[in-house]
Order: sequence, then structure tokens, then C-alpha cells
Amino acid sequence: MRILICEDSVLLREGLVRLLEDAGHVVVAALPDTDGLTEAIAAQKPDLCILDVRLPPTFTDEGIRAALGIRAQLPDLPILVLSQYVEERYASDLIAAQGGPLGYLLKDRVADVSEFVASVERIAEGATVLDPEVVAQLLSRRNQDDRMLRLTERERTVLALIAEGKSNQAIAGLLFLSEASVEKHITSIFQKLGLEPDESGNRRVLAALAHIANNGGPAAGQTGAAR
Repeated sequence: MRILICEDSVLLREGLVRLLEDAGHVVVAALPDTDGLTEAIAAQKPDLCILDVRLPPTFTDEGIRAALGIRAQLPDLPILVLSQYVEERYASDLIAAQGGPLGYLLKDRVADVSEFVASVERIAEGATVLDPEVVAQLLSRRNQDDRMLRLTERERTVLALIAEGKSNQAIAGLLFLSEASVEKHITSIFQKLGLEPDESGNRRVLAALAHIANNGGPAAGQTGAAR
């Protein structure tokens, strides 16, 4: 897989290059900021882009704005955003944007090299992979939307695991359920949220999380422990 990295920290940038190349991937560009990012993507045609949320010169939202720009120009290009802390607003903006495979992980996850590489590969293959801490915050926002209030604690846990990119089989194993039971929970979740049937799992996840990010919902209960 051809990967482009945009990360201002020299240590993290070089570390990402090393671990991804050790895993058999090719890093086609490793940039310290967004200068030349558009040109590098056009020239190198990466299969996936990894961007830090906060980049020079202001270290506020340059990375997320770059990710949204990439999403607008190349909606099918998989994107993984890395953040030092949970940036709920930025996560919501990115999730709500139309586009293809998406990842949003805290930088601490890079320390678990095998899991991080697996997440990168799942995103490239079309999955949506969100950090459990991000999912927990999105799910813990509250308002009066009775659609979210209809979800049971188990359904919220299943939704969080879907957002992490877990397959039905993996969810069944984690929650000690049959795959048929997991499928039943997923069907119920989307019915309660009023989401139209969609054969694309990635689209369904994005639609559900966009709804959660924009409208809030009850506390996730087991979400943080369901990794």
C-alpha cells in the first residue's frame, strides 16, 4: 500500500515511516506540514493519507481542514487522522463529511504497533475505524432526541464496536453473542435511528455516527471497555 504522511513531529513522523515500511507498505511522502500536500497527493497517488489534526503554522485545525479538503476533492481516498487528544468537534466535522473510508485515532494507539498497522490496513480496505475514546464522547452527548433514547445499552455498545471497524463476527466474540444476535441488534439500531437500509457497511456506519455527532445521545455504558 502507498501511504502519504503529514505530521509535524519529527519523531512521530519518522516512527510512522519506519513501522509502516517494516509492515511492508511504501511511504511515498512524509511531510511536516500542509505545504505541498495537494501537489504530493496528485503526484504520488497514495492509497491512504495519514494526517495530524494540529499542524503548523497555528497548530489549531490545519490538519482537519486539509483532511476535509482532500475529502471534497478525492472522496474515495481513505484518510486516517491522528490527534493528541479527543477533538470531538473535529471528529464530528470529518464524520459528517461525505466520503470514503475514514479513521480517527489518538496518537497513543500508535504504541500498539500491530493494532495500529491493522487499523491502517482496515481503513485502506474500506472500514471506518474510530478511537474508542472518540466514540465514547460522541455517544455521551445528550439532548432530547428520542431516537437515540430508544437505543438500549447493548445496542450502544454494538454501535461503538461497529464504529471501531469490528466485523459482526468480532463483535459476537467480544460480547459472547451469536452472529445472528449481532445482526439483529444492528438491524434494530438502524431502525430506531430511522436510517434507510444500505448494503454498504461503511456508509451505514458513517450515517449512524454523523447522526450521533449532530444530535447527541445517551451515555455509552460499556463503550470504553468494549475494545
